[in-house]
Amino acid sequence: MLTGETIASGAPDTCPDCATKLTLQVLRSAAGFYIGTQCECGPYSRESGYFESPEAAGTALSRGDFGR
Repeated sequence: MLTGETIASGAPDTCPDCATKLTLQVLRSAAGFYIGTQCECGPYSRESGYFESPEAAGTALSRGDFGR
């Protein structure tokens, strides 16, 4: 992970294009479920690795235990 690639490593917490305040949430991609952010523009950041289920990702999010 590069500095500024995730919110945890210094990326802005507001989308520079649509001004949406970014909040961590469970999202889904073809690779699985992950913790990240999205805005009106679409997916913005992936803050975690992938999880097999939305429940596992949700548990990691609620515990704050999801480092990438």
